[in-house]
Amino acid sequence: MIMEPHQLISSRFRTASERHGATDMKGNMKVALGLLATLLLALVTFEQPAMASDRTDDDPDRQFQAGAAIADITSPLGIPVVGGWRPAPATHVHDRLHVRTLVLDDGDTRVAFAICDLLGVPQEVSAEAKRLIEEQSGLPAGQVAITGTHTHSAGSPFSYNGGTSRLYRPTGDLNDYQRFVAKRIADAVHIAINNLEPAQIGWATAEEPSQVFNRRWYVGAEELRRNPFGGVDRVRMNPPAASPELIESAGPTDPEIVFLSVQSREGRPIALLANYSLHYIGGVPAATISADYFGVFAERIQHLIGADEGDTPFIGILSNGTSGDINNINFSVSRESRAPYEKMHEVADMIATKVYHAYQNMEYQDWVKLDSRYEEIPLRRRDTPDEMLAYAHQILEKPEDADVWHGNEALYANRVLQLSGTPETWSIPLQAFRIGDLGIAAIPAEVFVEIGLEIKERTPFTKSFTLSLANGYEGYLPTVAQHEVGGYETWTSTNRLEIEAAPKIIDKILGFFQEME
Repeated sequence: MIMEPHQLISSRFRTASERHGATDMKGNMKVALGLLATLLLALVTFEQPAMASDRTDDDPDRQFQAGAAIADITSPLGIPVVGGWRPAPATHVHDRLHVRTLVLDDGDTRVAFAICDLLGVPQEVSAEAKRLIEEQSGLPAGQVAITGTHTHSAGSPFSYNGGTSRLYRPTGDLNDYQRFVAKRIADAVHIAINNLEPAQIGWATAEEPSQVFNRRWYVGAEELRRNPFGGVDRVRMNPPAASPELIESAGPTDPEIVFLSVQSREGRPIALLANYSLHYIGGVPAATISADYFGVFAERIQHLIGADEGDTPFIGILSNGTSGDINNINFSVSRESRAPYEKMHEVADMIATKVYHAYQNMEYQDWVKLDSRYEEIPLRRRDTPDEMLAYAHQILEKPEDADVWHGNEALYANRVLQLSGTPETWSIPLQAFRIGDLGIAAIPAEVFVEIGLEIKERTPFTKSFTLSLANGYEGYLPTVAQHEVGGYETWTSTNRLEIEAAPKIIDKILGFFQEME
């Protein structure tokens, strides 16, 4: 029970009198005056405004706020649909692409997350969006994370050379679609800031193991393990399903879904941001735009929660975790034929249902500490040895009717030559956030699940997860051990960073976490 000041004084006075059996009025007055002086001192102290730098977890003046927003970033028809070996111009839109934003503010620190229905967001587009955000909203670039979901059915936000191969380091101005995406990201963050309101926050986990499989396999037949550089790997990405040549998968999976939820102080849902380590699902017809299962999840979780749209609609968000070597194909059995879009709806419903069950039992806090770290670290690009370059020239000089060692050898010959013309050291953006006792890493690559599991294992926080494809797109990020066995994700130009990049990135992220702990 909370007492008024006069109640507190009289209560303490009576208790003291009764305990000592006091009958002397002078003694009672001394006790009362002493208590009154103590209380007045406490009231004076309480009424002094708390400075931001003096706030503690017990500060009664703190206020946690959250705001969310969504903006359409659907590309126009004719832009290449990126994700396949050879992008083709979009001819149809099945469902629209969006950037979904969440802004959090603890009264001292403000952070923002912008999750885009794109294969990835190249560093130059992310940098332009952050410039606009800081210009429009005053939010520093290092406190904003911009990521792609990795749908393979989106118009390309990348610069292209001849329409077939992404440039590794952009030159010149952004194209029209890149400028559009950057502006819409900035607008969505600004609107989320406008929507900030007193809020409460919580996070929880669920698991969906039935939809995650390591797609890298040890296989027997040499022809299944050939690489486009004239060599033979030890593992194969996406081998033939149910093949007698399958030996065993080459790595683990992570079935965990980590999610955070924000509500108004009255309990109205504002947003939910989930993270799951699963690649795109697919099943989208060629040249068609779709947000894949990430977009379906956003709609499904809103329906399950019962968050009807209003003046400030609920925003459901699914981000891509460490899925560089993970998809939802069980290669040990034959693959079933599915209708277009069927599988993505099935998977999104499974994930949303698991999240919803955990969501119903969540506990919320009305204030948590926020913090962030951001640094662009130098990493060497992947080496292109002289013998590899010589082989690439040899491939490109072959007659069109000559035998081929690998179906994509000419494509990779062009990519390797292109990569070799870039600077030997690149500036790679790394980022980390603290949300109470939840840690979030942000890495600009398709991160292998082993890396995400190691960060979760070594985090100083109670729980952590990783946003892949954050603030840039630098290809795949395998572990050193996975580099040794080869496979598509380790091929030069598919993988663009030095072989030792993973341990360096992990150490930097964990260093960020330690600084914020």
